Amino acid sequence: MVRRRPAGDPASALGVGVGDDDPVTTNVVVFGSCNMDLVAYVPVAPKRGETVTGREFRTVPGGKGANQAIAAAKAGADVRMIGAVGADEFGAEIRRVMQDSTVDVQGLRTVPGRSGTAHIVVDDAGDNSIIVVPAANGTVDALADGDEELIAGSDSLLLQLEVPQPGVAAAAAAGKRHGVRVVLTPAPAVPLPEELLRDVDLLVPNEHEAAVLTGHDDPERALAALLELVPEVVITLGARGCTYGNRDGVRHDVPAFSVPAVDTTAAGDTFVGVLTTALGEGGEVPNALREAAAGSALSVQRNGASSAMPTRDEIADFVARQ
Repeated sequence: MVRRRPAGDPASALGVGVGDDDPVTTNVVVFGSCNMDLVAYVPVAPKRGETVTGREFRTVPGGKGANQAIAAAKAGADVRMIGAVGADEFGAEIRRVMQDSTVDVQGLRTVPGRSGTAHIVVDDAGDNSIIVVPAANGTVDALADGDEELIAGSDSLLLQLEVPQPGVAAAAAAGKRHGVRVVLTPAPAVPLPEELLRDVDLLVPNEHEAAVLTGHDDPERALAALLELVPEVVITLGARGCTYGNRDGVRHDVPAFSVPAVDTTAAGDTFVGVLTTALGEGGEVPNALREAAAGSALSVQRNGASSAMPTRDEIADFVARQ
């Protein structure tokens, strides 16, 4: 039997109860992108017009949707993916890796043509630059048959902006109709209509995305502006941690863990997947933010996106050592 602890129960924080006969779980649906990440590792990223020699190349399934789905699954959630891949080798590999990560792919459709790709350059400081080619992701512009039922049966719905905005809006509206917690990562950063934001419960931008949405470079002012649009906000601040606020005036500032960064590609998506899992299990917000920060800290010490994401036990062990 699967059991959920009520919100506010301190024992429901992520990492507690691992290995219990009666474990806590939460159901998460991800509506979003699936890409094959084509990653080149270089000492220093090339400037415009410059050619540099790379030291390594990898292909790793990714995309913000698939990344968040895998992160949540590894953190202990029961996850279903809604999206699209192409009828190519990349699509088959993306599907296989998600299934191997225990993500249910019944909502992942295969469409004619190519799968989405992300072309990533990672330098020796762990920083990256990314070009996304949507391809099959561009077909995810509405709910398909069965999608609303998957959303209705979940506790949380994770959304990003690497699929067409009409599809994101339709999924958010479905989540709202069925009382599902709607979590949006506004990336890539673009201005968003108020009608979409009205259906969002928790917004998780990074510092740059918060500035695009509000016009404020200062995270404090951005947070205040965003709380006029959505009930809860977490702004991630990279090495400075994150800041949380809600409309009841509750604030939490959580520092990042200091670790050597190899590749930051997966940091944000790991944070969101772990955070959503912890909150869905009823974890207190400060504990959930700390678990999410721990997940990110572990991910940046490894290469790749989906391949870098830690398991529930790894996160619990890391937090226990701090």
